[in-house]
Amino acid sequence: MHAIIWLILFVVLVVFEIVTMGLTTIWFAAGALVAFIASLLHATWWVQFVLFIIVSLVMLIFTRPFAMKYINRHTTKTNVDSIIGMTGRVIAQIDNEQASGYVTINGAEWSARSAGGEVIPVDAIVQVKSIEGVKVIVEQVKQQKPEQSVENAEQN
Repeated sequence: MHAIIWLILFVVLVVFEIVTMGLTTIWFAAGALVAFIASLLHATWWVQFVLFIIVSLVMLIFTRPFAMKYINRHTTKTNVDSIIGMTGRVIAQIDNEQASGYVTINGAEWSARSAGGEVIPVDAIVQVKSIEGVKVIVEQVKQQKPEQSVENAEQN
């Protein structure tokens, strides 16, 4: 009876992994497979459960970092994540103490705060360091060469 339960759990976890492709359940599917094999060898239910937990955790701890590094490395940042690292122009002075400031990035206006807490003047070029809620956290780009236009800086 336990073998059927482990087999069903294994199949459900594998199907879920195939549907989501998020590397979320494959580790537990491996644990369920080992528990299934243990049940076929007439191991007690607690041995099956312990094997399930141990194999799942070992797979998760030792193979997930590798999988995330090499399997998901070609994922493209989308939406908000795609603007991190981009540059923009300050259109309203950024002052964290006054809770004010706006920048334009790729033609879109964003509420902004300074990463270092300094006041950043209008027309300064800034780089997006992170995003907190609906605000971009920016840092002023150091002086640029006079021949470099703002349009070129915004494309970086």
